[in-house]
Amino acid sequence: MKNLFNWILRLLVKIALHLFYRRIYVTGKENIPKNRPIILVANHQNALIDPLLLATHTRLNPWFLTRASVFKKPFIAKILHFIRMLPVYRVRDGFSTIQQNQKTFEATFEVLRRNGTVIIFAEGTHSHVRNLRPLSKGFTRMAFGLKEKYPESEPVILPVAMEFSAHKRSGSTVRITFGNPIPVDLPPSKSGLLTKKVEQSLREMVVLIPEDNYEKNLQNLIDAEVDLTIKQGVNDFLEKGIIDYQYESPSGLRNKLMKLFHLPLYWIWLWIKPKIDDHVFYATFKFLIGFFLGPLWYFLMIWAIFESGQAAWALTFFIMAIISLFWNKTLQE
Repeated sequence: MKNLFNWILRLLVKIALHLFYRRIYVTGKENIPKNRPIILVANHQNALIDPLLLATHTRLNPWFLTRASVFKKPFIAKILHFIRMLPVYRVRDGFSTIQQNQKTFEATFEVLRRNGTVIIFAEGTHSHVRNLRPLSKGFTRMAFGLKEKYPESEPVILPVAMEFSAHKRSGSTVRITFGNPIPVDLPPSKSGLLTKKVEQSLREMVVLIPEDNYEKNLQNLIDAEVDLTIKQGVNDFLEKGIIDYQYESPSGLRNKLMKLFHLPLYWIWLWIKPKIDDHVFYATFKFLIGFFLGPLWYFLMIWAIFESGQAAWALTFFIMAIISLFWNKTLQE
């Protein structure tokens, strides 16, 4: 029953993500090993959107490690565990809670023992900055702990890069790239070397805009209409001034029409927006509004077609809402 529920939920979320984003490109799926314990290590730029994309665009049926603060209420904790989430305690949660991480590691060992997948965002925090922050060592501890408990296991680290043309907007482009799997074939004393290997692999895939003059370089890339989701294109422009991969910048009309024909949902977003302290969650809240309230809005429009006495107008509005949803495309940011 639990697996069926998760399968249906992933399917609905995947459909919703493809309606929220203009394009979702996935490359490197052939690099995903079969019948091996996989610790998937990804960069983290877009809050809840990142794990949703990874959960719905692979066949891996993964478990996720997420910050323990969201597990405080028992009812919420049960729901999160039901959808395959496990808590990670940090020093900021209280030094005494760190020991509870051992329970989480034990749970991940059982998932991996069955050739399952665990996703960890090893940067430890999320950020819209197009760069890669230093990786924590949690994934190496997980890998070596698994081999210690189950010596016959052969885990791999699978690096994944995620890029967005516009982190906070619907109608943008997403690119997910799976790198080559990295075997855990070093002794635990060499865990630092394994961390460096994974970090180097991610650096070869993730778009990196130098911290020096970051805002100026980003704006130059946007002005030149370089596709911000393609690492080679960004590198060629920053290093040589060459534009290899271009992003067609749309007029603002597309997004305005989408908002017009989904006005109640847009009003809800405008009401919620000031209450969100961390802007990295903007896309998450927009997506959740659409996922939970979008079907209600479409149901009301369909009801109006048959029951309002204004069938022609209601049908026209409904059709325009559908068209504007698929036509929606936003500028890079």
